[in-house]
Amino acid sequence: MFFTLFGTIVIAAVVGYVSERTEFTRNGILPSMIICIGGAVLFYFARVMFGLSFGPPGVDALVSSIGALVIVPTHWRKGKQRSRK
Repeated sequence: MFFTLFGTIVIAAVVGYVSERTEFTRNGILPSMIICIGGAVLFYFARVMFGLSFGPPGVDALVSSIGALVIVPTHWRKGKQRSRK
């Protein structure tokens, strides 16, 4: 279980890095990696506590980090645009 957490963090960091290099996002490398790691770790703990899962732990890490990368910057940008008006 402890190695699954480390694997989740590594997979999420790679997803954040690759999303920046392929210009899927434009947050910066470090912010994208932090967003992905946060989402993946949050889903990891939900998996441990409640048994929620999409499949193997690697698939869970991929799906949750991509989901966090899509949700968090979109939510932040919408809030930032409202404050400018």
